[in-house]
Amino acid sequence: MESFAVPGVVVRTIAVGHMDNNVYLLTATTGERLLVDAAADPDAIEGLLAVGADGPSRLDHVLTTHSHRDHLGALAAVVRAHPEAATLAGEDDAEAITGSTGVEITRPLRNGEVIALGGVDLDVIGLRGHTPGSVALACSRPGSPTHLFTGDALFPGGVGRTRNERDFRSLLDDVVERVFSVFPDDTVVWPGHGRPTTLGAERPHLDQWSARGW
Repeated sequence: MESFAVPGVVVRTIAVGHMDNNVYLLTATTGERLLVDAAADPDAIEGLLAVGADGPSRLDHVLTTHSHRDHLGALAAVVRAHPEAATLAGEDDAEAITGSTGVEITRPLRNGEVIALGGVDLDVIGLRGHTPGSVALACSRPGSPTHLFTGDALFPGGVGRTRNERDFRSLLDDVVERVFSVFPDDTVVWPGHGRPTTLGAERPHLDQWSARGW
């Protein structure tokens, strides 16, 4: 498990499942908590939730970044264990997630919405192309770099996998317009798999990504 803090939020992360999916737990100073991607291994996720918990582990929100099966394998189990939690996902992926898991998405999300986590606002960024309703979260706090939780939309070295040229252009356009054109170079990217990066490390390669088409 790794952890870091920004003003008002502590973030803990573990990797689960055979594809080493990253699971992120954001805990506000108020105690309100949001889980990003209940991907696999519900016991490991419960262990993550137990760290720092004062009494029974509480969960307020479960966000699924997109509808691919490797990002929602433990979703049903986590929601059963935490019926108090709201379930969140991009509006255009909500039906597919429910079809795969049986879990109703109680708050479908659109680009530009805000999730309130205690006293912290998390900005929802729609990044279409990897799936129609993929979303990222931005945690921006004064005095600290922005932290982006991007699912499979943005990685070190490129955008996420897409099925065709149209989807690739859609994803790259959203990543450029809604991420690179908005946030500074010290912004930290926490992807759905693997190690983090920064926008500054990736920005010089945008033209290369566009030219190669993936």
